[in-house]
Amino acid sequence: MKAKAEGWYRDPYALHEDRWFSDGTPTKLVRDDGRESYDDPPDAPRPETELVPAESAGPGDRSDLLRADAVSNEPSSAEAAQSATFNVWNMDWPI
Repeated sequence: MKAKAEGWYRDPYALHEDRWFSDGTPTKLVRDDGRESYDDPPDAPRPETELVPAESAGPGDRSDLLRADAVSNEPSSAEAAQSATFNVWNMDWPI
């Protein structure tokens, strides 16, 4: 069984540089010059050309990005701010 396209591919409709495919279906998420936007695919059937995977959008390997479901021991910015505020208010101030 052939895997269905998932991710960025060159836009087979040639309307944009790249188009996001989900489970083999073109979506409205498109990319031009590294900027993402939305444009529904045309109602016409997809051209019979082979899908070409798009190149990465930007420098680096993106290893610094985190998945939404990734576990992190780092406090969130809100938790860090709350902790800092608590520490200031609970300091022993000289009188």
